Amino acid sequence: METILSSKTKTVIIGPERPFTIIGERINPTGRKLLAREMAADNYDRVIKDAVAQVEAGAHMLDVNAGIPLADEPAILAKAIQIVQSVTDVPISIDSSIVAALERGLEAYEGKPLVNSVTGEEERLEAVLPLVKKHGAAVIGISNDETGISEDPDVRFAVAKKIVERAMDHGIPREDVIIDPLVMPIGAVRYAGRQVFQIVHRCLTELKVNTCCGASNVSFGLPNRPPLNAHFLAMAISHGMTSAITNPIEHEIKQGIMVADVMMGNDENCMAWIQANRPQMKASTKEERPRRERRRRRRDAG
Repeated sequence: METILSSKTKTVIIGPERPFTIIGERINPTGRKLLAREMAADNYDRVIKDAVAQVEAGAHMLDVNAGIPLADEPAILAKAIQIVQSVTDVPISIDSSIVAALERGLEAYEGKPLVNSVTGEEERLEAVLPLVKKHGAAVIGISNDETGISEDPDVRFAVAKKIVERAMDHGIPREDVIIDPLVMPIGAVRYAGRQVFQIVHRCLTELKVNTCCGASNVSFGLPNRPPLNAHFLAMAISHGMTSAITNPIEHEIKQGIMVADVMMGNDENCMAWIQANRPQMKASTKEERPRRERRRRRRDAG
């Protein structure tokens, strides 16, 4: 149950016995007007900056989206992928709802990418799955279909199962399908968290596939979003989620993921946690030494 993805030089393995896979979300012009204008004008300076910053912050992969209204999305997506691959060595999630853009992105990519995404709609399945198979990619399957997004987790799980089965019919192995259970805003859908946790657990135990989500959706419309996203991800990881498209630059989110890895036993000997917190440990030790010396002198004087 391991999904293997690669760039030209680096391999990332997603799986329940592995550390959680962080897919950086920031190369997406949706809701980022300046980034959208720059990409449409063939300016990729911000794309480069965001790519490098996310990898430095701990992203294992990067999601690349070029959904800009009235722009040539296939051409922009292909160029963005080439540029990101020239400045980082992590695998990429090629993100588009336009089949032609996915095709251009796949043609431009060097390695084994993740295609984001395919739904359970018949037309979409028959358009995207052959592309995934042709290019030897993996794919995110989103658990909605022609009927929309159900609030019944059993219905969403049935769509996920359909996507996995149809992918296998196209010759795509089970381990190359990652299910997105669809995270709804918790402020609007009271049991959105429970729904996701239930579907993730069933994907792990019944479908035997990895899972992913757009984590920031859960806090949409609410104040102070980073702690909501961080704690949601930690709980999702405890139910078996293995990857997410999120923002590694947000300290609370990265910390929540690392804590979950420790508690799930996926950070061997807590080494990643120790390494990340070593500067703080050194600072605390440095501050503590004068206190210990003062206490020693008082004892000696007494």
